[in-house]
Amino acid sequence: MELHHDIRGAGPDLVLLHGWAMHAGVFEPLVERLSSQFTLHLVDLPGHGRSAGSGIPLRLEDTAQAIAAVVPEQALWLGWSLGGLVTLHAAASGAASARGLVLLASSPRFVRAEDWPAGMDPAVFEGFAQQLAADWRGTVDRFLALEVHGSENMREELRLLRAMAFAHGEPEATVLADGLALLARGDLRPALPGLSVPSLWIAGRRDRVVHPDAMRAAAEAAPGACFLEVQRAGHAPFLTHADVVADAVADFAASL
Repeated sequence: MELHHDIRGAGPDLVLLHGWAMHAGVFEPLVERLSSQFTLHLVDLPGHGRSAGSGIPLRLEDTAQAIAAVVPEQALWLGWSLGGLVTLHAAASGAASARGLVLLASSPRFVRAEDWPAGMDPAVFEGFAQQLAADWRGTVDRFLALEVHGSENMREELRLLRAMAFAHGEPEATVLADGLALLARGDLRPALPGLSVPSLWIAGRRDRVVHPDAMRAAAEAAPGACFLEVQRAGHAPFLTHADVVADAVADFAASL
């Protein structure tokens, strides 16, 4: 079964991939600003939103291949958070023939390591994983609260994310666990030096999930990469600073 795939707008193709426990509807602020410039491909990841019954495993290879099967070749791919891991893997593995990548509040490795000090404490993801089985709704809500922490519009941003989270159905509990495992264990840093397409890394200055220093380090490791830090933004800058993000994406696309 194919993934759910909405097409909006007109112009060059731009694929939008959302984060953990969400769906493509979260990108509505970007859709409003970019649909006059791009043909937007809004894909719900396996087990999320309207792809809940797809039966496709939420593994990087399976997910990247499934998305590549429903979107045009030579599209620009944008991935937020978990969607950024999928985006990076799709390009690095050759699953997708993207013409460029936008990594939005995303990192090739989410957790801290001796050689990756800007990652998140592994215990945070371990805690979410342990809580998931007992109270998955509460776990999702706590993760959303972490995503907005530090943003100058925390309350409004959290309200929006809570309203959107289950707007197209409930995510599958097993898929939520698979997604947390990807965030906790994924490490695509080795793929960065050989990345063959241009990339733009957009960080939120106040992000508590993906530190901007991690994204800056990733951009420095990828050939021809650009880095943008959005001041006063948290983990979802496309909600609070949609104009800044949309302009950056449009300028990057024009440079390709």
